Amino acid sequence: MAQAMEKLVIATSNPGKFREIMEVMHDVPFEVVSSKDLNLNNDVVEDGDTYELNARKKVEHYFGQTGFLTLAEDSGIVVDALAGELGVKTRRWGAGENATDEEWIDYFLDVMKDVPDEKRTARFICCAALMDRDGKIQIFNGVTEGILTHELQAPIYRGLPISSCFKPQGFDKVYAALSIDEKNRVSHRGKAMHAVRDILATSSFS
Repeated sequence: MAQAMEKLVIATSNPGKFREIMEVMHDVPFEVVSSKDLNLNNDVVEDGDTYELNARKKVEHYFGQTGFLTLAEDSGIVVDALAGELGVKTRRWGAGENATDEEWIDYFLDVMKDVPDEKRTARFICCAALMDRDGKIQIFNGVTEGILTHELQAPIYRGLPISSCFKPQGFDKVYAALSIDEKNRVSHRGKAMHAVRDILATSSFS
């Protein structure tokens, strides 16, 4: 009888983030499951003042419930015109984490409506934390610079509404309008997840 494949837990309750992570992790030599698949407790207080601290809190929280190889991440956007306002608090900022994607992005665009093109610079940041079977954590980072458009230029990507008005540097389309390959190559999360995938492909994890 074939040996059961080891599980890799993707520690997020955000459907948009899970889809983006799976676009990179779909071929890793593990059975990839979400925290929802395992009915895990998602109640993590993300009160760290850096992405790494929050990523570590998440991965420790979920690993503690299963003991399985666990991947968590924290991400957000730094908007130069709104210095100190989003960052690690991105989804909780403005209309708040309980707002719909439409409510959140409508509020954001309204706040940004009078900001001129030359001041609409921003960068997405992702910090991923991978905890192995022995409880050791490795950290991976990804950053993507870009500009914010004045209106949505693609349908909202569920769970990641700001992807429809963020145009990465070197592209004439917003995140949500890029192909899967383009997005995973240029995005902050794609950069971090490709680094994680490279590690998972090594003999120490296989």
